[in-house]
Amino acid sequence: MASLLARLGRAAYRARRLVTALWVLVLAAVVAALVTVGGEFDDRFTIPGSESQAALDRLRELQPAAAGAGAQIVFLAPEGQTLADPRYAAAIGEVVAAASEAPQVAVAVDPFASQALTPDGRAALASVQYTVQREGLEEGSLDALEETTRAAEDAGLQVAVGGDAFGTTGVHIGVTEFVGVAVAVLVLVLTFGSLLAAGMNLLTAIVGIAVGLGGLLAFSGFISLSSTAPTLALMIGLAVGIDYALFILSRHRTQLAAGMDPEESAGRATGTAGTAVVFAGLTVVIALAGLSVVGLPFLTVMGLAAAATVVVAVLVALTLLPALMGFAGHRLAPKPGSRAARREEAVAATGGSYRSMGERWTALATRRPLLTVLATVAGLGILAVPAAQLELALPDNSTAAEDTPQRQAYDLISETFGPGLNGPLVVLIDGLDPATAQQAAGQVAVAVGGTPTPTPGEFEGGLPDVAYAAPRVLPDGTAALVTVVPESGPQEAATSDLVASLRDLAPQLEEQTGADLAVTGQTAVAIDVSDRLDDALLPFALVVVGLAVLLLLLVFRSILVPVKAAAGFLLSVAASFGAVVAVFQWGWLADVFGVPTTGPVISFMPVILIAVLFGLAMDYEVFLVSRMREEYVHGAEPRAAVLAGARHASRVVVAAALIMFSVFASFVTIEDVIVKAIAFGLAVGILLDAFVVRMTLVPAVLALVGRAAWWLPRWLDRLLPDLDVEGARLGPPPAPARAGEPEAVPAR
Repeated sequence: MASLLARLGRAAYRARRLVTALWVLVLAAVVAALVTVGGEFDDRFTIPGSESQAALDRLRELQPAAAGAGAQIVFLAPEGQTLADPRYAAAIGEVVAAASEAPQVAVAVDPFASQALTPDGRAALASVQYTVQREGLEEGSLDALEETTRAAEDAGLQVAVGGDAFGTTGVHIGVTEFVGVAVAVLVLVLTFGSLLAAGMNLLTAIVGIAVGLGGLLAFSGFISLSSTAPTLALMIGLAVGIDYALFILSRHRTQLAAGMDPEESAGRATGTAGTAVVFAGLTVVIALAGLSVVGLPFLTVMGLAAAATVVVAVLVALTLLPALMGFAGHRLAPKPGSRAARREEAVAATGGSYRSMGERWTALATRRPLLTVLATVAGLGILAVPAAQLELALPDNSTAAEDTPQRQAYDLISETFGPGLNGPLVVLIDGLDPATAQQAAGQVAVAVGGTPTPTPGEFEGGLPDVAYAAPRVLPDGTAALVTVVPESGPQEAATSDLVASLRDLAPQLEEQTGADLAVTGQTAVAIDVSDRLDDALLPFALVVVGLAVLLLLLVFRSILVPVKAAAGFLLSVAASFGAVVAVFQWGWLADVFGVPTTGPVISFMPVILIAVLFGLAMDYEVFLVSRMREEYVHGAEPRAAVLAGARHASRVVVAAALIMFSVFASFVTIEDVIVKAIAFGLAVGILLDAFVVRMTLVPAVLALVGRAAWWLPRWLDRLLPDLDVEGARLGPPPAPARAGEPEAVPAR
């Protein structure tokens, strides 16, 4: 592979104008497609094949309006007063009438007609049903609903508007999120000591992001693309785009400093470092594409979208970057007297014994390797302790920022009516006889909610955690709905237990009523999604880690190195889970990171974190250990190979880790709690994996086991294809031109 990529690099170097023009055309085509056919985001969390989703789809067939988005208007009278006051009652009636005429509203139910009042008469709840689902709401429809509440506010009532119609509608990228790019530029300048090299690195990353992300958004009209997917693709694409170019360009400048011809250097850098980039990119793609194993459409699209941006980043690094090297020519070589030039001169003057800071750190870590291994494993284990308390749920309005109307309505409903009204469950009874439909629906409601007792709010019989159950027969008489309001909130474990209890009770009720029963509603769908993700986590991890270990087996031709890489990843991901739990569930430093509320973490955070962090961890593994293996294959002793590999690769790995950390950390400033939690977990995971696992634990393990690290059974060695990651087939590099000999003319 190294020979093939070297030829590709030389070809791109020579045909630099053509290659650059082709990428410009691709970018222009993507922009044109984005402008002409770009679609909208779809933030539905669907789960094909589940009971709740099937019932929801059936409900849309039976009564489309009943499956539309719902909103709630909650009214609260001043302390010591009730809504029976004629002024307040008239104001509420005016609001309900105006809400009925608001855009896309099917019906608005007066709270006095539905008896949606608290026992003390201080609070009331008006239900608003839209004709379309949340993703079908037009811009301004929700704003128009909020405008209808002015009459109640003018009358002195506290009013809040919320409901599932006000869920996540998009992730907005602001200036703060690009602080990571500024930090990346600073790291690149310090790493290269050259504005030209840093600018070239950043330019290729931006081109990759523009093509990958632009293409993704252009196809949003044909696929169900959530608003979180482009943000994830942007984070990943920007980080790996900078890192891959950094790895190849750093190798190129090192070779230029040693006197190699620019064209030959571009080819060799693409062949050797480019091979590592290809396999590093493949591990990321495998990890992200592995999200399709979970079987959730929105998660599959999210993973494939991010994987596509990684593929584009690899292609840019292998083609556009060598072309830009051709335009730069000798100008990319470290200038005489620069820090980079002095470093190369020191290496040459000491016969390769010059130690960089990374090599000195590696020497310290490998001086007592067993102690280093024990200390790092223990430290990561302690950080991972909170991970045992990880709780998962899909986001609802309780996770919104405190100053948003949906969060204010959620809190007000919880205080006045109880938290269960924010996440009611729906039991669909289908296949009823119209003559007995009302009786059957009432029978189900009594079985679920029980019968009232003389003590208000208490029932005889019924299921635990049920506040009340209200039956309603649909117009055609063949189906009915029983709205079940839990006593607990949508994200509480008791509500999940109630869903399980309802489903356990369903066969008995089906036998009694002769109809089909199914539990559905947004809360039930969210619980089913979380359960599906929980069940799929282990198979997903096995598939992703297994495929990546096989890939690393091909790269390093070793049994221990891939296994050690996977084990180190498990430590770093467990520690990052622990950090997420501490901040987002326990509230440690929540104010510092702008966490609006603590509680369960978004359900798909673990699989996203595992996929992305595993791919990036393998990036560092390939970058670092491939140089160590290269030194070992070329004859160095095991420990000397570890130190020499660290000398060449540690600076690049440190720079790559700092860049990725800064990119992910900048996204922690986003208000959306989904992206915030994922970005925080990735930022912590990057720091731990790069500096604790790859830069400390990995060299210690390799030094501890010695030659056994590179052992591979002979029979397996014969079976595995030789990918020539080290570039041995490229032959020895040509000797630099001696004094007095003509040098290659720099490209203009």
